Amino acid sequence: QLVESGGGSAQPGGSLRLSCVASGFTFSNYDMTWVRQAPGKGLEWVSSISTDGRSTPYDNSVKGRFTISRDNAKKTVYLQMDSLKPEDTAMYYCVKAWGTGSPLRGQGTQVTVSS
Repeated sequence: QLVESGGGSAQPGGSLRLSCVASGFTFSNYDMTWVRQAPGKGLEWVSSISTDGRSTPYDNSVKGRFTISRDNAKKTVYLQMDSLKPEDTAMYYCVKAWGTGSPLRGQGTQVTVSS
């Protein structure tokens, strides 16, 4: 199971920190991914993090503004979002095993950026 939290409303230029707590599997064995879905659009990959946290690729649209991290002891993956833009408005999901035949996705947390 994956449970996201930390979403909410923010003004352009603001910050939010998303968290995703995992249970029911060996968290430290899996790369983790954040994806998002804006209204009327498909799922968009945002960022992933390797099991040891050393590899953290980002989509160009968030590079330099978002930071993914993880705490394997707490079974939690984070997404620090700074310099938010209205186009970041979306439902954000954390995903285990993204890109495989059996991904696991949480229920999501809504992020809304507007003035």
